[in-house]
Amino acid sequence: MDKIAVVILNWNGVKLLEQFLPSVVQFSECAQIYVADNASTDDSINFIKQNFPSVKIVVNSGNHGFAKGYNDALQHIDAEIYALVNSDIEVTEKWLNPIIETFDKEKQTAVIQPKILDFKNKEYFEYAGGAGGFIDKYGFPFCRGRIFETIEKDNGQYDDNCELFWASGACFFIRSEVYHDLGGFDETFFAHQEEIDLCWRAANEGHIIKYNSGSVVYHVGGATLQQGNPKKTYLNFRNSLLMLVKNLPKKGLFFVIFFRMVLDGIAGTRFLTQGKFQHTFAILKAHFSFYCISLSYLRKRKDFQIQQYYTVKSIVFLYYIKKLTVFKEIFNSNQNIKN
Repeated sequence: MDKIAVVILNWNGVKLLEQFLPSVVQFSECAQIYVADNASTDDSINFIKQNFPSVKIVVNSGNHGFAKGYNDALQHIDAEIYALVNSDIEVTEKWLNPIIETFDKEKQTAVIQPKILDFKNKEYFEYAGGAGGFIDKYGFPFCRGRIFETIEKDNGQYDDNCELFWASGACFFIRSEVYHDLGGFDETFFAHQEEIDLCWRAANEGHIIKYNSGSVVYHVGGATLQQGNPKKTYLNFRNSLLMLVKNLPKKGLFFVIFFRMVLDGIAGTRFLTQGKFQHTFAILKAHFSFYCISLSYLRKRKDFQIQQYYTVKSIVFLYYIKKLTVFKEIFNSNQNIKN
């Protein structure tokens, strides 16, 4: 068994592999590197074989998205720790060392996220994960360093090691035993918010999710599905509702979901007034899909759910009504996050 396996999910991403795989190979001496290929039709596999013979390749049977793509590939990878890394990530020297040290010292820590900065503007945090994630009562995710569309500059304000609610799937470290015990990612999600769901399920089982600023990576973001793509809107809104059904505490379950759906309606109306009709339709489609499978998701609920899953009641209210756009404006992290 390897100590750590760095696993890059790829689908027709030879250009990204050409750009970003070299840094992963150069700075991951202590790890075995894998590319999990979702049945690419470009030259990805030949490129890896010809240029990086030390990189192992796991070929999936089809393009199963992020969730099933990783689930299928990780069945064939034997390692103590999985480092699930997007193909558009540039890593830095000794990026694995702080992560391994934390896992070795803290046996209850099951998931870790590094500091994720923007590859295109390296002084700023990156949208997908920043310095670690949290959710509000209604399931809206936000990050230290990014709340909705406001991205913070990295001035060292999050140079710490703290507990999170969720770690970004862009660069996601998890103990393999925990991953498999939890059944991996929810394959119905296909992509988007599956890492939040997995972290929530881990927290329900008593595991700890952490952020480690000693490890730094740079993420392009949106390399496979752009932020403004209606499909991304559909997946985010649908998957968020499915996640709530599975993981919310029993008390208040239906009220929270109902109120979240009302907020989704407001978001759809806002898209409509902005002329973004495809996004309004994507939200309607997400709700229709949710109606069709919500009963089956009620059966996925476990016997125990943590009660205090959220950090603030409504990030939507604080951001859009109170105009609080920076993480530390919303609350004092020393009081609300365990260091």
